[in-house]
Amino acid sequence: MIEWLHPGLIFIFGAFLIPLFKGKWKKAYLLLPPTAALIVVILMFKGVLGSSGPFWQIPFLQYTLVLGRVDKLSLCFGLIFSLAAFCMVLYALHVESSIEHMASFFYVGSALGVVFAGDLFTLYIFWEIMAIASLLLVWLRRTDRARRAGMRYFLWHFFGGLCLLGGIIMYVINTGTVAFDYIGLGGVGGVASYFIFIGFLLNAGAPPIHGWLPDAYPEATITGAVFMSAFTTKSAVYILVRTFPGTDVLIYIGAIMTVYPIFYAVLENNVRRVLGYSLLNQVGFMLCGVGIGTDLAICGTVAHAFCHIIYKGLLFMSAGSVIQMTGKENCTELGGLWKSMPFTTACCMIAAASISAFPGFSGFVSKSMIITEAGSLHLGIVWVLLQLASAGVFHHAGVKVPYFTFFAKDSGIRTHEPPLNMMLGMGIPAFLCVFLGVYPQLLYNILPNTAALSYMPYTGSHVVGQAQMLMFASLAFYVLIISGVYPPEQKKINLDTDWLVRIPGMRFVWFCQKPLITFANFIDRNVLRTAGASKSSPGAVAVCEKWMDKFYHKGLTSTPKAMYNGIEPLKSEIGYLPWNLIYVLISFIILLFIMLLWGVGIK
Repeated sequence: MIEWLHPGLIFIFGAFLIPLFKGKWKKAYLLLPPTAALIVVILMFKGVLGSSGPFWQIPFLQYTLVLGRVDKLSLCFGLIFSLAAFCMVLYALHVESSIEHMASFFYVGSALGVVFAGDLFTLYIFWEIMAIASLLLVWLRRTDRARRAGMRYFLWHFFGGLCLLGGIIMYVINTGTVAFDYIGLGGVGGVASYFIFIGFLLNAGAPPIHGWLPDAYPEATITGAVFMSAFTTKSAVYILVRTFPGTDVLIYIGAIMTVYPIFYAVLENNVRRVLGYSLLNQVGFMLCGVGIGTDLAICGTVAHAFCHIIYKGLLFMSAGSVIQMTGKENCTELGGLWKSMPFTTACCMIAAASISAFPGFSGFVSKSMIITEAGSLHLGIVWVLLQLASAGVFHHAGVKVPYFTFFAKDSGIRTHEPPLNMMLGMGIPAFLCVFLGVYPQLLYNILPNTAALSYMPYTGSHVVGQAQMLMFASLAFYVLIISGVYPPEQKKINLDTDWLVRIPGMRFVWFCQKPLITFANFIDRNVLRTAGASKSSPGAVAVCEKWMDKFYHKGLTSTPKAMYNGIEPLKSEIGYLPWNLIYVLISFIILLFIMLLWGVGIK
């Protein structure tokens, strides 16, 4: 009898068979791995197939790698990852590219590998596979902007991967264990815990290292962006729940993260960039819940991640359907599509209501746990920021996206609904957004602890308070639009903290392409000229060599000696100062000065 099956490896090994199928057989096969993975996770919940305990333990050096760590937390994330993957693969059935499907399968499989990893080495391997697969989903759009965004995405995640790997190595050396458990900042882990923390925060999109997300997600393929909306950041949230619960700094990072993206989302013109900033806003709630660290806050974090994967995926699906059918993705180019795409409009409105936490929708029953716990612990400033962020997300994701995409002015575009598979892929998440909002206890029953079982989201004060906030937020949006004060949609890219990569990166490329290449060419020419002269005139070469030898031994070596004689009176104050150190220091200062002059001159 099979003791346990890894749902992630079902995707990874299944990816290799995708190129063998064509046409309808290919579409049928594509649904097989996500269906099998979902069934496996459900059987784990039922206790039929490895409901708890470590599985697939592999000896490695003096350590033990654990590919299957199964408990309530991993099962909860495993369930939503498998369910989301099924809906997204169904949504992407019309895509003909086998490479894109393979990248998606590797991406989902590695995310599930992260969820069920029981040691840090296994975690890191799946973590890097996930980064590479998601990078392919950006580059497979095959546009110049996608190529550039993908390279910036790679640089960010390469940095995060190095921090994580370095932190893991130091942590294992300090503690002697590879267990994927609570780490905490400082403590036994020491400096290593900070490197690990930074590596996880980067994938979560925490400011100021979040610029890669709104930069890369809009440039990914239509279906690739849908997949990316679900797994990278939520994998990081899962890991933070495991390793850094109750870390105070996460409270304030999360609170800032909920508010900061709102302003950029209001200014953005590209629909998927708006959704990218909206995604950061929602992950901020989760990081805040991890930082609070109480049982109810952790339940709220997991529940909100569960619901967020569904409604955020639905928002990206709706935007992707519009791009698929119109070829347009800017708010300034859209409008009036509700007449020709009513089903897509309805799905987008359901997702918008969910992310805005309307009573009766999934966001209302998950986000409120985190806000309630912040209030009960008297975190006044944090509570105010979370409430402000709740109103702000309604402005940009709850109103702006559906309003400018499907309503507002009529753009004159006449199209029709997307293919049937895309509509089915949107229909399932839309149903779940309403179902979980009406029957939240089904969600609360699978959360990692029992704190949520006694939580009542539908109290009079909560429903009325949320309704009031949404009503006044709607009124504010209406007044701003009517009065013309609302920031106009403009065809431009707003640089965020990604200028740290864009501007210095452009200057470094300029330095490599111009001064460095010019210098290299100069050296090459003179070496060839010298080589030619040595063949035609050996005597001249001997004279030149003698002159160079004299210059080096008498000229260059006497320079530091003269400098040393000049500062010899300082010897009693600064101690012995070696000649070589002076020479190297002066050379370094001159080189740095030249590089700065070149950098300032770049336009």
